[in-house]
Amino acid sequence: MYDLIIVGAGPVGLAAAIDAKRAGLNYAVLDKGCVVNAIFDYPTYMTFFTTSPELEIGGHPMVTMREKPDRKEALNYYRLVAQRENLNVLQYHEVTSVHPAPAGHTVLVNKKDGTQGVFETRKVIIATGYYDNPLALGIPGEDSENVSHYYTEAHPFWGLNVTIIGAGSSAADAALDLWRGGAKVTMVVRAPQMKNTLKYWVKPDLENRIKDGSIAAHYSSRVIEILEDRVIVEGEEGTWELETDFTFALTGYRPNIELLQGAGVNLNEELMAELNENYETNVPGLFICGSAGFGNHTNQVFIENGRFHAGVAMKEVIRQLQGVPR
Repeated sequence: MYDLIIVGAGPVGLAAAIDAKRAGLNYAVLDKGCVVNAIFDYPTYMTFFTTSPELEIGGHPMVTMREKPDRKEALNYYRLVAQRENLNVLQYHEVTSVHPAPAGHTVLVNKKDGTQGVFETRKVIIATGYYDNPLALGIPGEDSENVSHYYTEAHPFWGLNVTIIGAGSSAADAALDLWRGGAKVTMVVRAPQMKNTLKYWVKPDLENRIKDGSIAAHYSSRVIEILEDRVIVEGEEGTWELETDFTFALTGYRPNIELLQGAGVNLNEELMAELNENYETNVPGLFICGSAGFGNHTNQVFIENGRFHAGVAMKEVIRQLQGVPR
C-alpha cells in the first residue's frame, strides 16, 4: 500500500514527487515513457519560450548557456533533479486505469515487458499533461508511415516536399526549420491566418518567408486525404492535389480524457475536470495537476504555472494523510 501514486514523470509530476519524498511518504511515480517524456518528444533543437528560473522545481537551479534553455538542457536538468533527489520513478509503466478502492485507489499498469501490475494507494495525483495525445484529423491516410504528429528535425527531409497541417507555434517552428534545412515546405491552414499566439520572434520570420515565396501557404483550407505521394486539399478555390513526400499534422494535443473518465472524474462540456482549490477532483483523494485537467484549454497551463499546482495539491495530500483538520 502506497501513500501516493503520481501518474506522469514530467516536470509537474517530479515536483510533486520531491514534496512527497521530503515529507517521508511512501510514493511512486509512474510514466509510460521516460522521465519528462514530452520534452524528449519536442523538436531536437527547440528553445523554450521562457527563462530558466521559471522551469525550476524543488529549489534546484537550472544553469543554462543562454537566458532561455533548449531541449537538451531541460532534459539534462530534470534527469539530474530526479537523480539527485533519488526519486522513485518507474519508467515505461503505462497507467491504464485508476479505480476507487476501500483503502483509496487501485492503479492498473502495463509494463514494458508486456506484464501487468497493480498498485494500491491511498492518494493519486494525475500529472500526465497532454502532449502524448495528438488531435486526430480523422481523414484517410492519417495513420500511414509518411505522417507524423510530432516534428523532430529537418535533416531527413532535405530536398523533399513536406506538407505541414496546422496554424500554431509547432507548425510555424517546423516550417521554418524545414525550409532552412532544405525542404520544400507547404503549409495548409484551416483558418484565414496563422494563430496570434505565435512566438513574437517567429511570427514575422514566417510571414516574410511566406511573402517572398520561400514557404507556400494555403489558408482557409484543409487536407481531406493523405496519399503516398500527395495530399488532397479542399479550400475556397475547390479541391486540388499537393505533391508530398511527408506530412506533419501539427494540429494540437489533448489530455488523456479516457483515463480521467474511467476514474470517475467529472468533466464539463470543454472537457475540463471538476477541481477544487487544491486541485482535488470530485473523486476523494484523486488530484489532477498541470494541464491534464484542462481539456480544451491546455494553453492556460504550462510548466511555469503547472509546477505550482503540484505544491498546492501536495500540501492537501499531506494534510489528509496526516489527518490534520482544516
